[in-house]
Amino acid sequence: MYSNLILIKGAGDLATGTAHRLACCGFPVVMLEVAEPTVIRRTVAFAEAVYHGEYSVEGITARLAASTGQVEEILEAGNVAVLVDPQWSAVRLLQPMAVIDAIIAKKNLGTSTSEAPVVIGLGPGFTAGLDVHAVVETQRGHDLGKVILSGAAAPNTGSPGEIGGYSMERLLRSPGEGIFREVRAIGDIVKAGEVVAMVGDTPLHASIPGVLRGLLRSGISVTPGFKVGDIDPRSTREHCFTISDKARSVAGGALEALLHLFNKEEGLWMPNLKQR
Repeated sequence: MYSNLILIKGAGDLATGTAHRLACCGFPVVMLEVAEPTVIRRTVAFAEAVYHGEYSVEGITARLAASTGQVEEILEAGNVAVLVDPQWSAVRLLQPMAVIDAIIAKKNLGTSTSEAPVVIGLGPGFTAGLDVHAVVETQRGHDLGKVILSGAAAPNTGSPGEIGGYSMERLLRSPGEGIFREVRAIGDIVKAGEVVAMVGDTPLHASIPGVLRGLLRSGISVTPGFKVGDIDPRSTREHCFTISDKARSVAGGALEALLHLFNKEEGLWMPNLKQR
C-alpha cells in the first residue's frame, strides 16, 4: 500500500473539494462514508459513488470499493477510493499517512491524533494540539481556509454564510417527517414560493428565488427541520456542477496543513511514493 496514503472521513462537497485537490497533487486518497449519504450538493460530492458505483467531479473519478482489499486496485488506476465504513475500521487496516476529518459534524465524533502521523480536522469541533494536529477554518469570511496549529476554528454559529444577501433563507428544511421526493432538480432556476420537493404529502416551497444548488436524493426518510436543499440567489447554473469557492479554500488549507506537518515530522516526501 502507498506510504503517503490520505484517508478522508466523509465524502460531501467540502471533503470532495479536499480529495480532488490532493488527488491532483498526486496523493492516493481513500474516503469513508455511511451506507446512505445525505449529501445536499450531490453533483459535486464523491459520496454519490456509494449510489452509482463511481462518480466524477471535474475530471477526477471516485470508485466504490467493496472492501479494503479493492482499494489498491482503484488507487492504481488513478482514482479516488470510496468505502462504506461508518465505523472507520479502514483507519486501522490501511494505516494512512494522514487522516482528515471532513464530516463537518460541528463536533468531534471520535477522531484522535493516535489514528495517523498527521490528523487534520475541518471546521469547528476540533482543537489543534489536543485531538488533531491542525484545524482548517470552514467559516466564510476573512479566515476561510486558514490553518490553525494551536486552538480551534470559529465556533458554529448555527447560521450559514451570507451569499447574495441571504443566509438562513438559502436553506431548505423538511416541513415534517416522511420520505423526501424531488420535484425539481439541482440546477433548476426557481421562484420564491415554487414547490421544489415533497416530504410525504407535504410540499416544500422555495424560500427565495435562485438556482437549486443542492437537493437531497429522493427516497430518504427525513425528520422535521432536516436540511434537504440549498438555493443560491446568484442564479449561476454552472456553479451547481463545479467545486465551490469555499471548498477550494478549505482544500487549500488542508493541503497546506498536510505539507507543513508531514515535512516538519518526517522530512520531504515524493508524491506517489509506494512502499516496496
